[in-house]
Amino acid sequence: MKKIELEIVALSHSITQTHSYAVVLGEVNGLRRLPIVIGGFEAQAIAVALEKMNPSRPLTHDLMKNFLNAFSIDLHEIIICDLQEGIFYSKLVCSSENDTIEIDSRTSDALALAVRFGCPIYTYENILESAGILMEDTGGKKKKSKQEVMVEEQGNTGNEDLKTMSIEELDNLLNDVLESEDYIRAIAIRDEINSRKRKR
Repeated sequence: MKKIELEIVALSHSITQTHSYAVVLGEVNGLRRLPIVIGGFEAQAIAVALEKMNPSRPLTHDLMKNFLNAFSIDLHEIIICDLQEGIFYSKLVCSSENDTIEIDSRTSDALALAVRFGCPIYTYENILESAGILMEDTGGKKKKSKQEVMVEEQGNTGNEDLKTMSIEELDNLLNDVLESEDYIRAIAIRDEINSRKRKR
């Protein structure tokens, strides 16, 4: 089966399930999107890696990466290989000096590792066909690069009050949320600070 390459284009609160997030994968050089519902912990792990934040202690996925590196195991790619009753199944394609092996993984964990290793994400046509969403071609609109991934919060997340705060208050709040390891909220605060600095 022909593999189709995907990239992460958005990370947002899931509208359908509370305390869940949706990671949206986009077809590279295509218009289809594949939304996948994931848990809050995994969403945070993906956001931390996408935003190149450095937690004070390694998160579980950082530990996994360090473990693989320590034993000279390379993660080549992840493949979202199956979809059964709304659940996506994935595998990690890893190799050592002597062997290449495929390891079963939850899709959210596979994506968190793919971001850390910078390896490609693939799926198959039948999965995109059954669970993908076709986006309209917006003509001259610039395609997002991996560094410009949207991290969206929907509903009342506490982000509404950021506009009323001073830069100093935002800096203090950013330190507090980083201390409590709320990286999703930290991204929103950091974006507000950056947006204000650009307007100066």
